[in-house]
Amino acid sequence: EVFEQRQAAQAAERDRMMLQALAGELQDPETSWIGGDPEGDVTVIEFMDYRCGYCRRAHPEVEELIASDGDIRYVLKEFPILGEQSVLAARFAIATRLVEGDAAYKRMHDALMTMQGDINELSLELMAEEMGFKAEAIAARLGDEEVTAVIRANHALAQQLQINGTPSYVFGSELVRGYVPLDGMRQIVAEIRQEG
Repeated sequence: EVFEQRQAAQAAERDRMMLQALAGELQDPETSWIGGDPEGDVTVIEFMDYRCGYCRRAHPEVEELIASDGDIRYVLKEFPILGEQSVLAARFAIATRLVEGDAAYKRMHDALMTMQGDINELSLELMAEEMGFKAEAIAARLGDEEVTAVIRANHALAQQLQINGTPSYVFGSELVRGYVPLDGMRQIVAEIRQEG
């Protein structure tokens, strides 16, 4: 038991050092959408996949955390790992940001998190049209190097941090792999503020 505790402490310390070394890349506005309060005293970074059941379950809880707290900087990292539909959804969201801007990206992200049925180019374009976006212009950017670069950068970060599942979070200087319910997230944020 003591050995396991020591192992866990060493792993946590390794995570903290990696997070410190990669802080700039983790919050790079080129590869991340940044919301909540950009000047917030606590930063929460989420690595997510639109096809991940736990990401979908966490989505309203993360939204509630950000809205009810009011002092959290929220950073979204597109991390598609669950197959072709995941990659297509992430590409479409990133392309939406390039064509329509940050507010449109967030609307598309929210819609993709609650989307039912198969994700394919037609269903995505129809959704974009219904939202009043330039669906054809977005679809035309799906294969852009700019889009690929965002996904590549996020995958590289995840690899360095030994993140291989979604959702995964960075709360301040703490890496949390896996789903955390709202109360748990609130507790982690409170602890960060106490330490701060």
